[in-house]
Amino acid sequence: MKIDKEFLNKIYYNGDLNKKQLDILNIDFSSEKNYENEILGKEISKNDSNLLMLLRGIDDLKSQEQIISNYHLVLEHNNIKANVYKNEDNNISISNNILKIYCDGACSGNPGNAGSGIAVYFDDKNPVLLYGDFIESGTNNIAELNALYKALQIADESKTNNISIFTDSKYAIDCISTWAYSWKKNGWSKKGGEIKNLPLIIKSHELFEKLKSKINLEYVKGHSGVEGNELADKMAINAIKQKSIEYKSFKYKNIEEVLKIK
Repeated sequence: MKIDKEFLNKIYYNGDLNKKQLDILNIDFSSEKNYENEILGKEISKNDSNLLMLLRGIDDLKSQEQIISNYHLVLEHNNIKANVYKNEDNNISISNNILKIYCDGACSGNPGNAGSGIAVYFDDKNPVLLYGDFIESGTNNIAELNALYKALQIADESKTNNISIFTDSKYAIDCISTWAYSWKKNGWSKKGGEIKNLPLIIKSHELFEKLKSKINLEYVKGHSGVEGNELADKMAINAIKQKSIEYKSFKYKNIEEVLKIK
């Protein structure tokens, strides 16, 4: 079916659309919220139109994802095979022997728009590229810490005990694997003032403590031609361009094309 103004009014709530509605319509989030010209005339399936209406007025992302999962459950229960939007699965289930994760952050302005990127290598396959954690007013350090935390989450989901995480941020490494021990001993405080980004540092340190027997946290010099680091940097920049809060998978045909992205 083609979207017309009558249908648009059925999916709008207070003149706006939520995250998953925009994903179904393949429209990037914009703070301008002038979606009408992009939406009118779009072709969508009957099932996707049903989902758009079910998602109307649901602000919480987890609730949006649950509605989509429930809809697929109904289709499966009734043995209905249909091409319907699915929640994007960025969880990487890996059981190989060696896993390498490159993470990087970027910030336009410092402070300014910030985002994070990930490149995951396993077996001899092309790397999985992820981008997300967009912050409208962030710093480079926050972006680097967010990227490292995402890398730790991926490591936590992996079954392998041979994992290397690479970052070009000595600050991020020191925060969670060196300085955190003395800060924690002092009740998460330090002489001379506040610890910036403390909540993020605490949860990253706790996950590092859980995983440190199976991971190596390594520094890599930024912009030195290391492919994984360059790809993670491209993804961090893309997160800013796309204003992507949730992590999304970046689709590509070959690595060379990604490395040429400005």
